[in-house]
Amino acid sequence: MWPAVVLGSVGCYLLKLAGYLAPRHWLERPRVQRVTALIPVAMLAALVVVQTFSTGQSLTVDARAAGVAAGFVALLLRAHFIVVVVVAGAVAALLRAAGWGA
Repeated sequence: MWPAVVLGSVGCYLLKLAGYLAPRHWLERPRVQRVTALIPVAMLAALVVVQTFSTGQSLTVDARAAGVAAGFVALLLRAHFIVVVVVAGAVAALLRAAGWGA
């Protein structure tokens, strides 16, 4: 286990170092700036999808999907972020309490 941890740590360090060593004119290109601005959004969206529709190594649709959908509707209605989170959590909790989804 420790060799994997050390190897992962070294890999992360080298990746961060590569960012510092990249020439500045590469990073100042408009396309690179647009892409790097969107990477956190894409990563967060991927995390939400994986956590919503997977259980172990299988795909599933349960109360979590309904919660995300309810949060999305609240977002479309321009609710504050905390309201979106509470609505999504409440819908998922109520559906689980009703017996739908694990």
